[in-house]
Amino acid sequence: PIPEIARLGRTLRRWKAAILAYFDTAGASNGPTEAVNGVIETMRRVARGFRNFDNYRLRALLAAGGHRPWRRTATHTQL
Repeated sequence: PIPEIARLGRTLRRWKAAILAYFDTAGASNGPTEAVNGVIETMRRVARGFRNFDNYRLRALLAAGGHRPWRRTATHTQL
């Protein structure tokens, strides 16, 4: 047999359970979570650290798109 094809076969056999699990979980992926983690990690690196955890948390939420302090939400009197 061709060595590359034999190696591919061994790799597929070794990863069979993980490959089939993809189809059992309807293609669920942690890719979006890892993307947000990457954004937060880049923000932390660019800032070269934070002295205050609350500032770090707020900046991380802002960088990840989950916090907009300047946006007002409607109150019951505005509805």
